[in-house]
Amino acid sequence: MPRFSVIVPAFRVQAYLHACLDSVLAQSFKDYEIVVVDDCSPDACGPIADEYARRDPRVTALHLPRNTGLGPARNAGMGRAAGDYLIFLDGDDTLLPDALQTIADRIDATGEPDVLMYDYARTYWTGRSVRNVLAAHLDEGGPARFRLTDRPELLQLLMVVWNKAYRRAFIKAEGFTFPPGYYEDTPWTYPVLMSAGSIAVLDAVCVSYRQRRRGNILSTTSEKHFDVFDQYDRVFAFIDSRPELALWRPVMFRRMLDHFSALFASRDRLPHHSRAAFFRRAAASCRRYRTPGAPVPRRALLRHGLLRLGARRTYQALSGAQRLGGRLRRGSAAVRRAVRGAALRAHYRIQSRLPLRSRDAVFAARGGGGYTGSPAAIEAKVRELVPGVRTAWICRAVDAHTVPTGTRHLAPGTFAHWTALARSAYLVNDAAFDRGLVKRRGQVLLQTHEGTPLRTVGTDLLDRPAAARGTDFEQLLRSVDTWDFSLSANPHSTLVRERAYPSAYLTLEYGSPRNDVYHRTGPADVARLRETLGIPAGSTALLYAPTHRDYRRVQRPALDLERLVRVLGPQFVVLARAPQLAGPGGHRAPHPRIIDVSGHRSVETLALASDALITDYASLMFDYVNLDRPVVLHLDDIEAYEAARGTYFDITAFPPGIVARGEDELFDIFATDHWRGSRSAQLRAAFRARFCPYDDGYAAERVVRRVFLGETDGLPLPVPSAARRTPSALPAQDGAGAGVKS
Repeated sequence: MPRFSVIVPAFRVQAYLHACLDSVLAQSFKDYEIVVVDDCSPDACGPIADEYARRDPRVTALHLPRNTGLGPARNAGMGRAAGDYLIFLDGDDTLLPDALQTIADRIDATGEPDVLMYDYARTYWTGRSVRNVLAAHLDEGGPARFRLTDRPELLQLLMVVWNKAYRRAFIKAEGFTFPPGYYEDTPWTYPVLMSAGSIAVLDAVCVSYRQRRRGNILSTTSEKHFDVFDQYDRVFAFIDSRPELALWRPVMFRRMLDHFSALFASRDRLPHHSRAAFFRRAAASCRRYRTPGAPVPRRALLRHGLLRLGARRTYQALSGAQRLGGRLRRGSAAVRRAVRGAALRAHYRIQSRLPLRSRDAVFAARGGGGYTGSPAAIEAKVRELVPGVRTAWICRAVDAHTVPTGTRHLAPGTFAHWTALARSAYLVNDAAFDRGLVKRRGQVLLQTHEGTPLRTVGTDLLDRPAAARGTDFEQLLRSVDTWDFSLSANPHSTLVRERAYPSAYLTLEYGSPRNDVYHRTGPADVARLRETLGIPAGSTALLYAPTHRDYRRVQRPALDLERLVRVLGPQFVVLARAPQLAGPGGHRAPHPRIIDVSGHRSVETLALASDALITDYASLMFDYVNLDRPVVLHLDDIEAYEAARGTYFDITAFPPGIVARGEDELFDIFATDHWRGSRSAQLRAAFRARFCPYDDGYAAERVVRRVFLGETDGLPLPVPSAARRTPSALPAQDGAGAGVKS
């Protein structure tokens, strides 16, 4: 018996059926069968199905004697299916690579639920692909299996058959089948979900939902759209047949009204002469099934009321007025934005014609974030070493408090901001300035970058669309052409960036200014930082700082921190710098030994306060080794990460510390004290020698003397590693680093 039966109904999809079937046959998971149901299609769907059946014994071609429609065709496919789970795939859609393996793994991990819901992306005829905007509802946090009453928000997802896997024994026991007609998914998906004893979710895109330019049945103008009334009759009949499902009646009533409203509002589905009749049928259904109780958004209250009353003309007048009002509001807002934008552009052009202010310098970091990183270290050193300088920092108002006294705060998009960009002689950033910046002759732009690159960056992302996420590469290169200096922490960074960001700038291989603090902070200062963060005296603090996953829209925790602190014992606390650790509602229950530092602006402070780092692919690892403290890498998804983002070298072959490929392995590393043993120290020393050759506490000074003071001789040379002071030693602590519970 195969694990999956993939049922593919086919009617007038000859142009897409090859791609559909190939997407299944190319899956890495091989335990499946395909049942292609030729619904008496007048094109070549039947011969195509026969061709695949001859080539592969896992493919069955089933030919119906007459055209029955999508629902009955699926029923015919179910009659031939033998798999543990049913998966429905329309003949013009495709499975993503490794989708079946991902689905199978999730089914196993969640104890074989009755229904597994997964995600999809709309793929347009232009080639553009957009993920489901409600994907956050598929968050895998919380219980692995549940009932619909535990997560009713799942009903907000697209109620179609092909974004779910169904346990065949459950479907057979309940006797579920598809009805004829349009909207056949409605009386299938709602009853199935309401009846399921166990549901699970998978936060991964598994289906490419083709958006055909023309030819989609539900987008055609036809009176067949009246079938929607029969389908909701079936839903309510099912609820009425099972008293235990009565709680869903108000919800289904509201969903029905929303569906009717959407169909009536769509101008390309109902023939003009039948719109009045459709409205009358809708009103009759509303009166018949009216069940108060489900909350209705305020904006829909009047529309629902008019629909129940059958007040079609009032409904149409209201809809027209709402559309007009919306256009007027959008138009008014657009006019205001256009006027302000034109005024700012004119102001910038005028300011750009005025003389540069040779002592003015503008700094920014992390796309307008607070005072942090290498730009902050350089700004502080500029005020120390350059006489008469006036510095300004660009950041949002919420981060203005981080800007030191004596440094001007500039809010992005203001007239003062554009004046500073036009008139300042020096521009320093670790990201890109506003795309409207036109660099003037005499201006000096220093790009400091954010750390050492492990993952693919710049133009190297051209062949990695999942990671590039719509990057405008032409604009990227225009920005690169404005750089005068590119700061580099090591030879690896130099080689990567000169290829990934090609232009005529000068690379300054001076080290990383943001790491200077690691060499200039003493034990007493570290003790104060630990106290400020709430780290108990005598505790060993582990900084957990994972990076973003490009292949996931909704970030999910890769490590069970509560289990980690249980295994470690009471001497350990975790500093969690991972916003994705919050649960489905956006908040995670507090734990006395898990300190949430996700909103902390300075990762350098967190690093100084910690005893060790747990991370994955974050560039923080390259900086952290300056502290000569243990690093543990948790790489449970390295194959997926490298496939989506790509890396410049094999981090498992040259790591900064011990590598764990799974959660249990990571726990063993701590339980055996391997995390801070001699092997860990050897790996850290080799990593530091390769990637931190110039980090000695003087990188910012070298940059300021070269860029702002024009000194090319006599710069402070990097201190040889053997002669460097012990970086930022931790204060002596009684009992710190105690053994881990077994």
